[in-house]
Amino acid sequence: MILLTPELHAALRMNADRSEKSRHDPAPVVKLFSPVGAATWLATELLDDGDTLFGLADLGFGCPELGYFSLDEIARLHLPFGLAIERDIGFSTSTSLSVWADTARRAGSIQEAQSIIWRIEAAPVPELPTDPDEGNGG
Repeated sequence: MILLTPELHAALRMNADRSEKSRHDPAPVVKLFSPVGAATWLATELLDDGDTLFGLADLGFGCPELGYFSLDEIARLHLPFGLAIERDIGFSTSTSLSVWADTARRAGSIQEAQSIIWRIEAAPVPELPTDPDEGNGG
């Protein structure tokens, strides 16, 4: 599996370029995971070297943390049964990395945080009244 498509690569690079100019808190662009364990990575940025990602790493020990990690090292991991690290092709989120990190730390893992965040993202947004008098009894 190709871990980063050209589109994901471009989005990660764009976030890295923005972070150098100002403080920002983008949503994760890509989720990588072990199909036989709890290891999960959410990346928001790819540095100029084309290898160093920034994001949230969770190796399954109950303490997800923000930091830098190597795409090449992740891609070279040898897992049981000849498996390799995969990209979650259905992953999409509009929630910022800081919220993911806080939720994952409180929940104990990125996987648990994902179920919480996706429930919130999927919740219907209440409609606001269009008539100023609507909703106040008059």
